[in-house]
Amino acid sequence: MKTARQMERHLKGVSNHCRIEILLLVNNEPGVTVDGLAKGLKKNFKTVSEHTRRLVYAGLINKTYKGRSVGHTLSPYGKILVKFLQSFRNS
Repeated sequence: MKTARQMERHLKGVSNHCRIEILLLVNNEPGVTVDGLAKGLKKNFKTVSEHTRRLVYAGLINKTYKGRSVGHTLSPYGKILVKFLQSFRNS
């Protein structure tokens, strides 16, 4: 069972519209790089990079190093939150 602080970290990690968009895009394109996220969302590379850093800290996405590029995938908690966001969006 998670503590209130652990739940807070996950919820704060997703408390931004840009981070929600990133989570949904990573769900649709596992292994996407920050450059791919920035192009897909039509946002600044540095902005997306900072948001992905915060999502990694929150435990919602994982980094996978492939040479010089870094791919992103959802963590188990990220998958749970994406399912919640998708159901919330459609309700």
